[in-house]
Amino acid sequence: MTAITTTTTHGTFTAQSRTSIVRGAIALTLITLAGFGFLYSLAGVGIGQALFPHTANGSLIARDGTVIGSALVAQPFVSDKYFHPRPSASNYDPTALAGSNQARTNPELRKRLEDTRAAIAQREGAAPLSVPGDLFTQSGAGIDPHITAASAAIQVDRIARARGMPRDEIANLLAQHTEAKQWGVFGQARVNVLQLNLALDSVGTKTPR
Repeated sequence: MTAITTTTTHGTFTAQSRTSIVRGAIALTLITLAGFGFLYSLAGVGIGQALFPHTANGSLIARDGTVIGSALVAQPFVSDKYFHPRPSASNYDPTALAGSNQARTNPELRKRLEDTRAAIAQREGAAPLSVPGDLFTQSGAGIDPHITAASAAIQVDRIARARGMPRDEIANLLAQHTEAKQWGVFGQARVNVLQLNLALDSVGTKTPR
């Protein structure tokens, strides 16, 4: 009799345990989906919008009420009246981020770099060896919106001639839009090309008083 009772009790306990485990699993799944799949994301969006609205919305840049780009994405500029960005392997398309994925020993890469550097040197009226590296190499993502201050400085004379503006005025504008090293330590002084070109247009279209 004792053995039968023990077996029955053990069977009842097993069924209750299975039910409890299933309920716990379902509850944990619902809590996880609601907490981390919805509430956590909602809180993240809310905090971002409250503390960093400009960055959370893509660092968009607007002119006359129209969005014309983002401070995080490079745009192509080909006119002599503007500062030019670094080359893009993705044709400045943020939906196709990519580098060239060519090794430094690749002959095609070496030829492209030399040809690009020679073309920039001719455009800027400078010696090829004086052209900063970031003007003829591509960033890893292919849409880096910044160039070094040296890469912007080498373009000042061309822009001054094309716009008929004093060189010092453009150089001063460049200095105002040059960002220091990250935390004063990492990287190099850099310039956001789109923001600098917008400032350049603003100065060039001012109405004399």
